[in-house]
Amino acid sequence: MEEINAYHEAGHALVAILVGARVRHVTLEPDKDDGPDRFAEIQVEWPLDRFPRRQIDEKMVLVSLAGPVAEMIHTGEPYHPGYLAEWAADWQAAWNAAATLAPHEQKRMVYLEQATRSLYQLLDQDRQWAALAAIVDNLLAHETLAGEEVEDIVQSWL
Repeated sequence: MEEINAYHEAGHALVAILVGARVRHVTLEPDKDDGPDRFAEIQVEWPLDRFPRRQIDEKMVLVSLAGPVAEMIHTGEPYHPGYLAEWAADWQAAWNAAATLAPHEQKRMVYLEQATRSLYQLLDQDRQWAALAAIVDNLLAHETLAGEEVEDIVQSWL
């Protein structure tokens, strides 16, 4: 289970960096607080002064869906990210971010499905997958990575 969580969080982290966000940290040992139970966590910072709101929403969709897509590629099982309970929070974040991009629910579903396919094609490329796997290896070894560590790992591959 820890390996699957590492691939999931590495997907979020890699895509966050690729779209110009800043990873604050990623961990397989999240704090046990009053929020929902989680097996891993990532904190992403969005440079609101660098991108218009629409672009941030587009990027948030991609980052939200990147965890499920990384799991799909890793397991070889192409599920719909909207239909698995363990991906509900990611799907909901993508759904909410896409609300201004595609206000009608049917069009929003099509938009999110296209974004999922595009991410799958991106992350399934050798260079991106190697970067993602390097994040996974470090995350499994250390359980928590600071954003700067993730950026250093990714830079050597991209």
